[in-house]
Amino acid sequence: MNRSAHQIGPKQGAARLDSIMFSATCAYALRAMSRLSAMRQEGYASIAEICEGTDLPSHFIAKIFQDLARAGLLASAKGRGGGFALKRKANEITLYDIVAVVDGVKQYTSCVVGLSKCDDTQPCAQHECVKPIRRQIVSYLKNTTLDVMRDAVIEKHRLISQP
Repeated sequence: MNRSAHQIGPKQGAARLDSIMFSATCAYALRAMSRLSAMRQEGYASIAEICEGTDLPSHFIAKIFQDLARAGLLASAKGRGGGFALKRKANEITLYDIVAVVDGVKQYTSCVVGLSKCDDTQPCAQHECVKPIRRQIVSYLKNTTLDVMRDAVIEKHRLISQP
């Protein structure tokens, strides 16, 4: 489900999240999914556990995770011991999978200057410049899996906690 950050975003006055590639919603989704993977490679984790000690807004993450569950990336369970769990192994979930649910992928195929018809046969003035950049971004998103992000989160926390 493609939602913009202002529709289900964190409360006004919350810390602003700047990302050059993703909406705030998508950046939160990537961070929360990485944390979930780092916390529980199998089994369920509550939203409170996932957000604990971070600036991730729990109510907002719950809404994002509902969308990711509907898309088949997460499983959810109510009640004691419930929460969210990865529906597939972390090395089988790509960043592209997450971005496609949260932000959609139209920005990687539509014309950069907004023309309705822009392709290799009828390119806009920016088409040839942007085409290799988009190709690289899509390749990165499709080839980077959640386990890579998880390992980066674990390493970051290890480095931070060193004396």
